[in-house]
Amino acid sequence: MPEKKVVDVMWDDSPVDVSAEVNFIWSIANKLRGPYRSDKYKDVIIPMTIIRRFECALAPTKQKVVDQFKANPNFPAKAMYRISGFQFYNTSEFDLAELVNDADHIAANFKSYLQGFSANVLEILMSKERGLNFGEEIDKMDKNNRLLSVVKAFSELDLDPRTIDNVKMGYIFEDLIRKFSENAEAGDHYTGRDIIKLMVNILLAEGCDDIFDDGKVITILDQACGTGGMLSTGFNFIKRYNPTADVRLFGQEINPESYAMCLAEMLIKGQNAENICYQDTMKADRFKGTKMRFVLENPPFGTAWGGKDAAEGVEDAVNAEYQKGFDGRWGAGLPGSGDMQMLFLQSAIDKMDDNLGRAAIIENGSPLFSGGVASGESQIRRWMLESDLIEAIIALPTDLFYNTGIATYIWVLSKNKHPERKGKIQLIDASAFFKKLRKALGDKKNEISPEDRSAVTKLYADFAENEYCKIYPNEEFIYREYTVMQPLQRSYAITEERIETMLTKGSLSALYDQSKVDELENAEELTGKDQKKLEAYQANKPVYDAIVATLKAAVSERIYNCPAEFAPVLSKALSAVTADKKLLEKIADGLSVMDKNAEIQRDRKGSIIYDKETKDTEQVKWEENIEDYMAREVLPHIPDAAAFFEENLSAKKPVIKTGAEIPFTRYFYKYQQPTASEELEAKFSELERSVSERVAKLFG
Repeated sequence: MPEKKVVDVMWDDSPVDVSAEVNFIWSIANKLRGPYRSDKYKDVIIPMTIIRRFECALAPTKQKVVDQFKANPNFPAKAMYRISGFQFYNTSEFDLAELVNDADHIAANFKSYLQGFSANVLEILMSKERGLNFGEEIDKMDKNNRLLSVVKAFSELDLDPRTIDNVKMGYIFEDLIRKFSENAEAGDHYTGRDIIKLMVNILLAEGCDDIFDDGKVITILDQACGTGGMLSTGFNFIKRYNPTADVRLFGQEINPESYAMCLAEMLIKGQNAENICYQDTMKADRFKGTKMRFVLENPPFGTAWGGKDAAEGVEDAVNAEYQKGFDGRWGAGLPGSGDMQMLFLQSAIDKMDDNLGRAAIIENGSPLFSGGVASGESQIRRWMLESDLIEAIIALPTDLFYNTGIATYIWVLSKNKHPERKGKIQLIDASAFFKKLRKALGDKKNEISPEDRSAVTKLYADFAENEYCKIYPNEEFIYREYTVMQPLQRSYAITEERIETMLTKGSLSALYDQSKVDELENAEELTGKDQKKLEAYQANKPVYDAIVATLKAAVSERIYNCPAEFAPVLSKALSAVTADKKLLEKIADGLSVMDKNAEIQRDRKGSIIYDKETKDTEQVKWEENIEDYMAREVLPHIPDAAAFFEENLSAKKPVIKTGAEIPFTRYFYKYQQPTASEELEAKFSELERSVSERVAKLFG
């Protein structure tokens, strides 16, 4: 029985209007004006929104919890969870409305109220290291006579889960974090729901028969979970398909505000608080040994994992993990230290279930092609292709994110490919599938509508080539790098021009280098090694000057077509200055130029010597014959060129000449005829005439 496909992409959350709630919250933010800059409003608004959400959720069972705590202050936390109905509780008799009734003691009472929360919530709100450090904000608001008005306003905000469900609350958090994230770095911790829904649809479109099983345990991981939007959306979609499913959400997040909002919503969803971790994914895998059915994430773009720009401890942690090889998360290699995106890709693969795991990860263009053949990026791509892990790459429209307009891509990774997909990679250009927003939201000018989502998901699920979809074998993107050189053919002569070229090339720099001498002489302090180097240069200066003077005195128009002819001439000319054979060879080389009329030079065995100065590289697809490639691409232009493959994996420092890149845009390039010169001339003439008329009117 063929595996069924789940392409019910037109299902969507009902349109959610959160404008009333968000506008109300922002009206509260205005009360902070003066003591707080606008970019610091979030330090109050986010914790207060979380507190009010928790308070509303706990209200129906609050008195039972308080009564139980009075009867037994040591009542176990897990047992208290059963009374509260959530994996958190509050034992204080206060609530926000009650705090307002005692304005003189509101700060102390507020802190007492917060201390009544269970430890997991208390950490979110009060911890300096892992939470929002809200105690300091209470003191600041109290000192500046803002606390009472803020508490009173939030006490009037309805965030009851019975009227504001998790979906709507997610949109409220989403809108708040968007406003606070407009100046965040590109790709940083916030992804719009329109993008997330497309990612989830793609993941669920194939290879997901198992999610329909009654009571099926389904795990979802986001290693850069932000406010939890991807986790919540994945949860909602799967529960829609299978209400009996036990969907367990896992996340790691390094931003304290985002972590707090995510954990708050996960607690209200009834998720295990221990599965939402305040932790840098680069430093630690908090779910080691747990394999995930789905991975969804939008890791940061262009964030350093090494060097001076890396966060403290990250480089050491990454390198320590790398030393584990494939027993760790970075077995395929390390990318350049300036961007950790490909570390997230590898970590996601490590976390995916070995038989059923699927992942959708947002990346910018860099992981597709950055790095040379032997670079970490190239070797990571090669490993992913050879391991058949990349199912599809989907180009998204630009201007989708609130804080960047750059091009982005969804990488669809799978350990559960359909038979027809095995050994292949699907490229989808979805850059034209979007709807313009009536009003830009930060940098977000476009959104993926349900209709666009349906069309892109269908392109993916149909797995058929058309103008938006290309399908290639994995080997299409693996290449060998060949060195191409021409035979060594050089003519030799002692001319003024060649002498100057020789000096410019630095053929005599080992003997004497004026720039190095100047540098050493002007140094504030010299090491013993540098002092010896300077003395050697100074001692060699007379010989250098004599060589240059002698050559200039021996200037001739005579051309020699092989080194054997020129060597005795040069040796005789410089006999009074030097007899050093190696130095004479360097001088001869400096006085030579490439000359196709010269004799082809050969070694003692009669083999052609190739000119390293003509060295170039050619990237040849893995499956293509090098002779065919040379005949088509090189020999028509350079008939005597030869190709060399110089890979040595067993060397102490391995020479790697096999790599991979995915030049996505090249496969969708459409040639556009340039504008005819006559048309351009007409346009320029019209512009010139128009400018002249305006100038004439302006000056009469």
